[in-house]
Parts: sequence; structure tokens; C-alpha cells
Amino acid sequence: MPLSPSVPREHIHTRTVECRGYLRADGLWDIEGHITDVKTYVFANHFRGEMPPGAPVHDMWLRLTIDDRLTIHEVEAVTEASPYAICPDVTPNFQRLKGLSIRGGFHKQVRELLGGTEGCTHLVELLGPIATTAVQTVYPYRESHPRPEREASDKPRRKPPFIDSCHALAGDGEVVKRYWPDFFTDNS
Repeated sequence: MPLSPSVPREHIHTRTVECRGYLRADGLWDIEGHITDVKTYVFANHFRGEMPPGAPVHDMWLRLTIDDRLTIHEVEAVTEASPYAICPDVTPNFQRLKGLSIRGGFHKQVRELLGGTEGCTHLVELLGPIATTAVQTVYPYRESHPRPEREASDKPRRKPPFIDSCHALAGDGEVVKRYWPDFFTDNS
């Protein structure tokens, strides 16, 4: 069911976040995120001049190349449009993500490496949906498309990061009991 009807209103701003997951020919995964912010009205920007409706205030891309264990191997960050000329200067800092794994504590590590003046608020925020997209891309695909070169030792030794991340994936719930029985916690 969609949201209930609202009082009359005027559309002012649209933020669009799109993330896509790809399996690469070399067996790694590319997880790409794109964020845009647009206004529905004309406004002045000191750096870019008059901005017409629909012109992106922010137009930014982020690609993480990860392995089956969600460890980051490569990072590419691009700022195509921003409100200030200096914004793209920070994109090289996103290389600091190399070697991190998308699992419990990931967002805390990102804030330590790229928080405040060390990063870009919008690109750092984009890492949240990218991390979710990585999990949604890799785990279900691996489950339904096993690779023969994967050894039995590839079975997770640690609790997958999504367990206990929401109501449906509670460690003591039916979903975890069915799909990840090794990590089911019987609290009855």
C-alpha cells in the first residue's frame, strides 16, 4: 500500500540514489552507486551561476570492486556536478576503502577514514546503499549459482553481517533458522 494522500503541496527537490551490482568476467563484483540532487526551481549558485530547474546540484558516482567475501579491492569515485569547485578534490581519499570488508563495523570504519573534512557527505552516505546492494548482489547469486572452484572452506565461519540487521533477519527467527542454521540462536 502506498503512502496516504497528502495535503496540497509543491514539489521542490528530488534526490535519486541508484545502485547496481555486476558480476565481472574475472569473478569479482562491481557495485556501483549514483546519487543526484535536483531542484524544481531556478536558483543561484556562487560557483556555477544560475541553476535551471532539473540541473543536478550533485551528480556523483562510486564504484567498489569486491570479492565473494565483500572485501574491497578497487574504488573509483567521481564528482560530475557539485555546488563548490573544491568538492571533486576529495575523491582520491576514497581509495582508503581498499582492503575493508563490508560487514559489521563497516560504517564505523568508513566514518573513521572519510568522516568530516576527509570525505564528501554525499559519497559517504552513498556507501550505505552500496553496502546493502553488495549483500543483495553477492549472497543470493552465490546461493543460486554455486561455483565449482569454491571450496567447502568457503562456508561462512562468522555470522553473516545481515543477521540481526532487521526484524525479518533476527538471529532467533524462522528466516535465519531456515537459511543460516549454523547462526540460528534459539532463545526459547
